[in-house]
Amino acid sequence: MALTTQQSKQIQEYLVGKIRQKLATYDPETNSMPFHFRLLGKDRMALFSFIQSVNTTLGTSIFEQVGKIIVEPRAKRAIGQYKEFEGYISSEAVLKIDSIMRELRSASRTPDKEKETKEILTVAGKGEMGKKLKKRVDLFVEMKDGTEYYFELKSAKPNINEFTGIKKQMLDWIAMRGSENPKTKVKTIVAIPYNPYEPKPYERWTLQGLFDLKEEVLVGIELWDLLGGEGTYEDLLKVFEQAGLELYAEIELKMKGLNDKHTISG
Repeated sequence: MALTTQQSKQIQEYLVGKIRQKLATYDPETNSMPFHFRLLGKDRMALFSFIQSVNTTLGTSIFEQVGKIIVEPRAKRAIGQYKEFEGYISSEAVLKIDSIMRELRSASRTPDKEKETKEILTVAGKGEMGKKLKKRVDLFVEMKDGTEYYFELKSAKPNINEFTGIKKQMLDWIAMRGSENPKTKVKTIVAIPYNPYEPKPYERWTLQGLFDLKEEVLVGIELWDLLGGEGTYEDLLKVFEQAGLELYAEIELKMKGLNDKHTISG
């Protein structure tokens, strides 16, 4: 079992606490949707609205904290919402990053994470250093072998415009870390918590041409098993299921209250 009993308990308690917090504060912005209610039913609309709200929560803080809990036994340090990441982007690094991005966009260069990282680290301390920068990283992990991982968590179905900016941001992170220590073993990763297309392979066409898909994009099982070891993904699904069973009656009661509150007008 990849997750220990203690980790499973900690994650389940965290999930239950988060959803209970959502249940206590949740109040849909729109109480009267006469056409939707008549077409789909009040109970279905209430549940759908709540699921959308929970999905937003899952897309931000929850997965970062779950990742932190999972990786902690294997890491020197693990920090969710890492806000103290500091460093410089030298003038030479700026030119190198611009060159890499331009060549990737024009398809005159094939994405190669190892090569890009080496090129940037080589110039990270050269030229004008400029102002020291501070950036936020969704999840930072320093493994026991010294490798540093900088994870950017994204939704399951991102768009291409969003990822162009993320690619540059990740190259900037390499330059920043290299300005402090060019010998650091640094890995920047786009982390997508689950594959919405299962059992089919993840549709990564939006990332092709910009990202080295094998080295800097981890989806579902690839992500969770990196953090916790083989089998973590399946264990994590079971923990979420157990949390759902624990919350079942409370969610049902909340939905009933929302249905009673709604008034069909119209």
